[in-house]
Amino acid sequence: MNVFYEEEGSFKVGAVLADHGTSLQVEAPHGKRSKVKAGNVLFRFEQPLQGFLETAHKAAEDIDLEFLWECCGQDEFSYDALARDYFGRSPSAQESAALLIRLHGAPVYFYKKGKGRYRAAPADALKAALASLERKREQALLQSQYIEQLTRGELPEPFRARISELLYKPDRNTVEVKALEQAASALKLTPLRVLEKCGAIASSHDYHLNRFLFEHFPRGTGFPELGGAPPSIELPMAQVQAFSIDDATTTEIDDAFSVEPLPGGGWRVGIHIAAPAAGIPGGAALDEIAAARLSTVYMPGGKITMLPEPVIANYSLTEGRICPAVSLYLELGPDLVVRATSTAVEQLRIAANLRHDALEEQFNEQTLSTGLREFPFAAELKLLWELATVFEAGRGRPEPARMIQMDYNFYVESERVRIVERRRGSPVDKLVAEMMILVNAEWGRALAQAGVPAIYRVQSNGKVRMSTVPSAHQGLGVPQYIWASSPLRRYVDLINQRQIIAWQRGETPPYVANSEPLLAAIRDFEVMYEIYADFQRTMERYWCLRWLIQEGVSTTRAEVLRESLVKIDRIPLIARVVSLPELQPGTEVSLAISHIDLLDLTFHAEYLGKEH
Repeated sequence: MNVFYEEEGSFKVGAVLADHGTSLQVEAPHGKRSKVKAGNVLFRFEQPLQGFLETAHKAAEDIDLEFLWECCGQDEFSYDALARDYFGRSPSAQESAALLIRLHGAPVYFYKKGKGRYRAAPADALKAALASLERKREQALLQSQYIEQLTRGELPEPFRARISELLYKPDRNTVEVKALEQAASALKLTPLRVLEKCGAIASSHDYHLNRFLFEHFPRGTGFPELGGAPPSIELPMAQVQAFSIDDATTTEIDDAFSVEPLPGGGWRVGIHIAAPAAGIPGGAALDEIAAARLSTVYMPGGKITMLPEPVIANYSLTEGRICPAVSLYLELGPDLVVRATSTAVEQLRIAANLRHDALEEQFNEQTLSTGLREFPFAAELKLLWELATVFEAGRGRPEPARMIQMDYNFYVESERVRIVERRRGSPVDKLVAEMMILVNAEWGRALAQAGVPAIYRVQSNGKVRMSTVPSAHQGLGVPQYIWASSPLRRYVDLINQRQIIAWQRGETPPYVANSEPLLAAIRDFEVMYEIYADFQRTMERYWCLRWLIQEGVSTTRAEVLRESLVKIDRIPLIARVVSLPELQPGTEVSLAISHIDLLDLTFHAEYLGKEH
């Protein structure tokens, strides 16, 4: 006697060696013996085992599923009852097996309800299931076609509209990503390299830029149509000759200076900050734009501004224009001691925009020691530098020296990059830095003393954070410090400027202590400011690697910073050199540069020896 039984979701046959009632010992056609529960046996038969299942499977393929589904109705049924109806007689063992195999192999058409029992799927469910199967079949075919194209180095046409998603946020449930991953596995490459091989990445620069835009500017970097310029503001006119000091590429000019002699000796020094807050109230459309972006995003060769360009142009302290400004005035004695301070919200005419590259040729340590030649604002600059020196010495704790004592300006023109070194701490740098520290510390003091809420920059134990509580900035050596000197570029500065203007005018401040807008601005700004800074560092690294390729640098000098870390000569690029021996920080070494990868932003640096 033989049995047809179900085991682990499939049908099997075997010869009965022993029948123990609740279980059987059977021998399969290939000789394997096993124990089978009696409850798993569907029927017994005497027909020879050899070729039984193969014949039954072949017969099952000839059974018309559609006809079978139509025949069985919607009630639950037993396979043997259906077999009698289907064959019009008592079925043979092989016919019963064929029918069971067909029912079991079509779960879309027939739901299994128990041992040898089934129920036909409802018409709507069957239609939906068949449609799903067809979609899966078509997707499998499409996926196969995509894999074939990708492995040949061809980019499937539908991929072109989804390149950003495939690169930066792949959805592994999509047929495109499944095909890409399978092609990558077959080629032993990463999906990124497969797309590169297929020509999907036209520009390594745009690959990094678009990653940032995809995540943080999904709707693009443009601004909505706001209709018209901000309203004109009635402000008193300041009778000063103001001038700014900025890099040649700066368009958001938000600080300027003025110097006037006082009767009887001494001077009146003005530090003037562009005043967009005088025309952009909190909650206005422009304010919502600034609150969403929180800061201008900088990168070599470009930027994404916090405010629309026409608005920046309206408030930027541009040469020849009359601009609204918030001004801090210092009354100095002949000994450069500050005798009084005052704040004004006013208009002033910008006499000049001085630029670093031209100015530093005339105004530097050497010309200050040997005597300045005549050039516009030479006397004013000299006085401001002397005042900056006094302020620096008077701060409780000067800003600590940094690891790298150079600044670097990137100039990108027609895919070529020029990286210009500027020594940090030049007279121009010191002048501007000290005036900004002064104005931010003084306005922070004034707001705290007046009980006007503001957002402060606090540093303690080496950590910098934003706070609504005025506290010391240990690194700068000042008892309190706010950001209010860059309101065209940072949203925190714009908020603080609104508070300063309200305090100066004797009005109710727009922000109250610990209000949700104030706290939200702190929370959001700190997160996004670090994201923007990290993006800037990424793009600077990219252009440093481009510069190495552009200049054909295969060997270079470098300075040891610590352990295996070095700083490449002439550019702000830090490298880890595994082969570097133990050397003192500051040691100059020679490196071999190779394997520069502009997508991964990696390169190999090999130690060649010490520089002599």
